[in-house]
Amino acid sequence: MDFKKIDAPVNTKTYNRNEIDKPTQNIYEAISVISRRAEQINTEIRKELIDKLEEFATYNDSLEEIFENKEQIEVSKFYEKLPKPHAIAVQEWLNENIYFRNTEEETQE
Repeated sequence: MDFKKIDAPVNTKTYNRNEIDKPTQNIYEAISVISRRAEQINTEIRKELIDKLEEFATYNDSLEEIFENKEQIEVSKFYEKLPKPHAIAVQEWLNENIYFRNTEEETQE
C-alpha cells in the first residue's frame, strides 16, 4: 500500500451518515466493515514500520552508547504524520474501494 498517495484527512472530520450507510443500508454493518478494514490497515502500517526500523536496530548489550539516528527519526516522523487507519478506511469506504459481502444472505439461499 502506498501511503503517500492517500488523500484521507489527518484531522477529525464529520461525515454524512447517509453516505456511510448507503452501500449496506445499515449503519452498523457499514461501521463493522470499516473497522475491520481499519484493523487490516493498522497491521500493514505497523508491519512496514517495524521492518523499516529493524534496519536501524543495533544489538548491543551495553546501554552506554545511545545515539540518535537521523534516518530512523525521519522514518518515525513520516509514520506519525500519516492519517490514522480509521480515516484511511473511511476514505476507502466512501471511494468504494472496499469489497464486502454479507455471508448471512449467502447461507440462506
